Amino acid sequence: MQKILMVGKPNSGKSLLFNQLTGLRQKVANYPGVTVEVKRGQCDKFEVVDLPGTYTMRGLSRDEEIAVKEIKHAIEQDDTALVLCVLDATRLERSLVLGLQIQKLAKERGKSVLFALNFIDEVHRIGEDIDTSALSRELGSPVLALSARSLEGLTEFRQAMLEYAAQPQDILPEHCLTQAESAVKRSHELANQFGLKMDVVLKKQNAIDRFLLNNWSGSVVFLGIMFVLFQSIFTLATPLMDGVETLVANIASGVSAVAPAGIVRDFFNDAIFGGFGSFLVFVPQIMVLTLVIGLLEDSGYLARAALMCHRPLSAIGLSGRSFIPYLSGHACAIPAIMAARTIESPHKRLITMMTIPLMSCSARLPVYALLVAVLVPQDATFLGIFDLQGAAFFGLYFFGIVMALLVSQLLNKTMPRDLEASDMPFILELPTYRLPHWKPLFYRVLNSGTAFIRRAAPVIFVVSVGIWILGYFPLNSELEQSWLGQLGHIIQPVFEPMGLDWRYGVAILMSFLAREVFVGALGTLFGMQGAEDNVAGLAEKLQADGLTLSAGLGLVLFYVVALQCVATVAMLRAETGSNKLAWGLYAGYGVLAYGIACLVNLIM
Repeated sequence: MQKILMVGKPNSGKSLLFNQLTGLRQKVANYPGVTVEVKRGQCDKFEVVDLPGTYTMRGLSRDEEIAVKEIKHAIEQDDTALVLCVLDATRLERSLVLGLQIQKLAKERGKSVLFALNFIDEVHRIGEDIDTSALSRELGSPVLALSARSLEGLTEFRQAMLEYAAQPQDILPEHCLTQAESAVKRSHELANQFGLKMDVVLKKQNAIDRFLLNNWSGSVVFLGIMFVLFQSIFTLATPLMDGVETLVANIASGVSAVAPAGIVRDFFNDAIFGGFGSFLVFVPQIMVLTLVIGLLEDSGYLARAALMCHRPLSAIGLSGRSFIPYLSGHACAIPAIMAARTIESPHKRLITMMTIPLMSCSARLPVYALLVAVLVPQDATFLGIFDLQGAAFFGLYFFGIVMALLVSQLLNKTMPRDLEASDMPFILELPTYRLPHWKPLFYRVLNSGTAFIRRAAPVIFVVSVGIWILGYFPLNSELEQSWLGQLGHIIQPVFEPMGLDWRYGVAILMSFLAREVFVGALGTLFGMQGAEDNVAGLAEKLQADGLTLSAGLGLVLFYVVALQCVATVAMLRAETGSNKLAWGLYAGYGVLAYGIACLVNLIM
């Protein structure tokens, strides 16, 4: 099958045009650096290949180097019938730099080029137009105007594209860059002749930016938007999460009704639905976070947020783009790790992903609530004004943030720099403000949930079944006599330096499936069913049992630092492609958390 190659700079609408031509549901984002994969789809009898976006054919970042390599390789293929270069009509000069370089490369390989002048609806909206016929004569290749967003001119463009692809000899470029010519100089000349005046394009955008990027008003808006983002992960996702829990519970009840009593029924109830099924509750959070971040991306605001956060984060070797993953990590590390994909530098992206687990996610809340209730009297106050338990919660969250910043600084100093040729400066194009297109955003939200299930499910299933087997056998035994209980007694010497006995050790081991399991497991071991719904009662039992202040404080700090979440490990494995890194991070944070807990118990 003959191919049509699609190339263009970021924010040129290339991926959306690809979706419209092929009907596929690929991610579209108004944010540089988000499309680094090669997408394929069919349009009539041709295969359309969406190549990674880049600003020039001289890649600056590693992502751009990959994009340039893919473009050069694809143009050299014999089955390439046409090279489709997408231009941004509102920013013609920036688009033509790459377009002219692509045209020159295609001519050297005997390939034809067609220019798609996208966002023509925005040009018409401000009362302007672009003479595509004259521009075509200057370029020596056809230029067709359209809008992939409003569908203006799309039908005519599709028909013309297929005709050009079927008869490539008719559109071989006559005028192209020579060796002595500069793409930057030529694009500047053409933009001055045919493009919009930048003061017209930027007038409205600059007016908005003066408000949104102002030190005072911009900070207020930024904090407000981040607050909405943070709260939406709880408020919007809670009904969906409750629905998922109800659905899993109903399915479990139905299966239990028909499954034979004994080991088979217990396996389905505890291992499948109680263990493996419980991770599905994360899916609504992922989808809601994807929706909100997608709205920020597609509207163009996320680039502004990254710009505002860059200066403080750059002091510890990170990028402004690290802020969103860090913020969303306080809800759940899973979507936060996925959100780190937008970070332009592989070095900074990896550091961000590696330190996200130090943010106190919502799964830690039950553990914090229990241990704070044990250690801090309910009616105690701080400075006679603030609730001491609330202050303790703030301290735990603050401690996690400080640890993340310290570890980020350490990793930035010690990690090898072979992830990229050099530490690139923070260069960010501020895209035009645009209304998000609902269709690709909807599919992006849907795909984020299914991708999480597909990537994380295998690992979670294996761990869930393994923990169930250890806790169930030998048959008809209490948890203390089970293999898991026996293992707890074996490893008790490990937890003694933390001031804890085997029961806490077993609860810590079981909470690797999900941190919140710690409360229920500890309640069972202390002979209290339904401990998740009676934290105060369990706290009284732990106090009566003699949990000391030093051991309790060390334990809660252990959970701030330790990577006690198999879903997070699975997602790190999926995003980095490295088992060694994911499990090494689990072990490293475990050792660090253990050392902190032992030190606290020793010195207090």
